[in-house]
Amino acid sequence: MWSLGSLCVRPASAVLRPSCLSRPFACFAGQSLNSVSSSGLILRTRPLTETSLIVHWLTPDLGRVATVAKGARRPNSAFRGKLDLFYEADFSFARSRRSELHTLREVSLRQTHPRLREDLHALQQAAYCTTLLELTTETETPLPTIHALFQSLLGEVARGMGEPRTVLAFEAKLLVELGQQPDLAEARLSPGSRQIYARLEAEDWPALARLKLSAGQETELRQFLHGFLIYHLGRIPKGRGEALRMG
Repeated sequence: MWSLGSLCVRPASAVLRPSCLSRPFACFAGQSLNSVSSSGLILRTRPLTETSLIVHWLTPDLGRVATVAKGARRPNSAFRGKLDLFYEADFSFARSRRSELHTLREVSLRQTHPRLREDLHALQQAAYCTTLLELTTETETPLPTIHALFQSLLGEVARGMGEPRTVLAFEAKLLVELGQQPDLAEARLSPGSRQIYARLEAEDWPALARLKLSAGQETELRQFLHGFLIYHLGRIPKGRGEALRMG
């Protein structure tokens, strides 16, 4: 079994920003000033004190949110067994008035994606996609379509369906959601690879599972996206090489 807590990634500054999703979550109607409920996926965890844990969430309505789970590291904590990487849960927290670190109150698990604790390659793919997501989005900004994309990606790799084209498709689809997709008419791609890239952007995971890429096409698309990400991000997120190898 793999321990996921030691594989958390550090946050990074946002570079690409979905311009149409700019409202801070503090303005959501129907929620009190101090109490918020949502559902989300755990992107990262790290110790805060000997007994407390910082938990970073990706939610559809609040975006990326950081909470502190007080006492979560104690053996008898109510949070015990509920807070690990890529767990999906309903949760509530008390909003801080002074910072972006809020107090976690309750967690109700929905999904744990157990394969990610058994399959190192699947975990590497999920971790790389997390890093890319963090680099390209802001905190506390609604991200409904990006949350749905990442949730579907986790489901795919957790079923053992993660291949290099899965990661390439996530990169392509994320660029679409960010409004930063390449102009394929101007892209330096062969006609066949250009058609495949368009499918990576548009088709769902079951359709992409039937997509066959030659070794040359996979290399061409990998290099094309490598250059495109460097152009927009200034660097390639850590872990891309491991995520793109065959499992």
